[in-house]
Amino acid sequence: MCKVYDVINTKITELLQQGTVPWRRTWNAGSNYPRNISGREYRGVNVFMLACQEYGSPYWLTFKQVVDKGGHVRRGEKSTPVIFWKWLDKRDAVNDDADTVTVNGKIPMLRYYSVFNLDQVEGVVSPPSPETTTNMFSPIHRAQEIIAGMPLPPDIRHGGNKACYSPMLDYVKLPKPQAFESPEEYYSTAFHELIHSTGHASRIGRKGILEPSFFGSHEYSKEELVAEMGAAFLCGHAGIEQKTLDNSAAYIAGWLKALKSDRTRLIYAAAQAQKASDYILNWIGGEEEREVHDLI
Repeated sequence: MCKVYDVINTKITELLQQGTVPWRRTWNAGSNYPRNISGREYRGVNVFMLACQEYGSPYWLTFKQVVDKGGHVRRGEKSTPVIFWKWLDKRDAVNDDADTVTVNGKIPMLRYYSVFNLDQVEGVVSPPSPETTTNMFSPIHRAQEIIAGMPLPPDIRHGGNKACYSPMLDYVKLPKPQAFESPEEYYSTAFHELIHSTGHASRIGRKGILEPSFFGSHEYSKEELVAEMGAAFLCGHAGIEQKTLDNSAAYIAGWLKALKSDRTRLIYAAAQAQKASDYILNWIGGEEEREVHDLI
């Protein structure tokens, strides 16, 4: 195994044994938190569905709201669904079932409506933008080289407040670099999502990406371990691991807890993460890879 992988594995194991600081989101998300045009913030799964879109505005409107404000949706724009629970009196429910869950005599019914981002409409005056936090961002040459050298890379889109990878559309979504606490944390997050993208069928393929899984499930937890281990490896190759390892270890510890602290999963994740990292580092060859960075 490459020296980088050995050292990163050892350091993460040591941090897990010592106890780690609580994991935190490393970018300012408040200014881009998805909200209705009235200013009310969305909650639950709606945050994920809206924040992962490529639009720059945090504001969303229904078609009726667009019309009421004297605007119109641009031709060809598609809406995004937003879900909500509507509470019905049990006596008004259709096809009542004895096993139906009720709360204070009411039945929750899942409904959805469609919204458009402010970037998709014209003629609507934009409300005042929320206060933003902008940090200085200086690109790290070695990290940029790693991203630029990835074979068959997914599209990387910046904006919004969520970092994610879309297996269906094969693109990585990241907040703007200036939203992160440091350049190192930006690259660590970018590496995490790029590791996810290696699981796509067009690259090396991996069950955690090829087969749908829900947040917090066993398979989802394993894939998150792979992505964060891979990100730690790539940070090591870029020479920025000293500023990111504590946060990575805390994140890994959280998913290990979800897997009932099954440390054997760390071994599995490390093997999968190395394979994914090797794919991304494909452009680096032979001795150059082994001498890339002295971590000791």
